[in-house]
Amino acid sequence: MLTKTPLRRAMAARLKRAGRRSRYRLTEQVVEPLFGQMKPARGFRQFLLHGLDQARGEWAMTWIDHNLLKLAKAG
Repeated sequence: MLTKTPLRRAMAARLKRAGRRSRYRLTEQVVEPLFGQMKPARGFRQFLLHGLDQARGEWAMTWIDHNLLKLAKAG
């Protein structure tokens, strides 16, 4: 069983507030599928560049690619 770390306790307290849990569950529907698409559809398994700045740039390029493909499909 997972121990209650200070971060877990803080998150549990946030989710107890009115309406927060339902908003948090929306991330499963809105955000997380995008990360799932990056792996199989775009072939993004790991960063190829070294260093935080280069990894951030690579991550940004991955999302630019994703957004451009969505725009192209939309019309």
